[in-house]
Amino acid sequence: MPGHHVLIRDSQIGQGGDAPLVIRVGSLNPVKLGAIREVMLGPFPLARFEPVSAPSEVPDQPLGIEETLRGAKNRARNAFAGCTLSVALESGLIEVPGSNTGYMNLTACAIYDGREMYLGLGPAFELPPEVTRLVVVEGLELDPAVRRAGLTENERIGYAQGIIGVLSGGRVTRMDYSRPAVSMALVRMGL
Repeated sequence: MPGHHVLIRDSQIGQGGDAPLVIRVGSLNPVKLGAIREVMLGPFPLARFEPVSAPSEVPDQPLGIEETLRGAKNRARNAFAGCTLSVALESGLIEVPGSNTGYMNLTACAIYDGREMYLGLGPAFELPPEVTRLVVVEGLELDPAVRRAGLTENERIGYAQGIIGVLSGGRVTRMDYSRPAVSMALVRMGL
């Protein structure tokens, strides 16, 4: 419902000597964990973050907004156990009419409280045409597509600065690009 605010009791946020609020992060990726932790420490300064491997149940390289959102929601739902909140990020290529390649890379965030899913989207950016072609036409994941296009030798660019870091010359990193999606999901929570 519009205007719904999540209610988290003081005991859930570690006040009064109780156990700290536990937020499970649906990924072992240190960049995703860092972005989520950095944003969520604002409203939950005493939270303890637990990264867990949580399946997205979508292809490794999501295509389209539905698949990207479904991946984030599935990761958050699959991470939820023994915690107050679970959070997940999923990046995917979405169709954007009028862009040069027809697609942009976007990150979705899902925060789950065991009942309700709170969603947020981050900024989007366009990949080089060859990278987009390798992902959309040849079905490669982004990391190998970026390597095949000759933009990096790093096999796990998503665990480092990300393709956005390569394309921006380090001015914008994957962590920078991921934080807004988390912030937007918190807005939906009223935080």
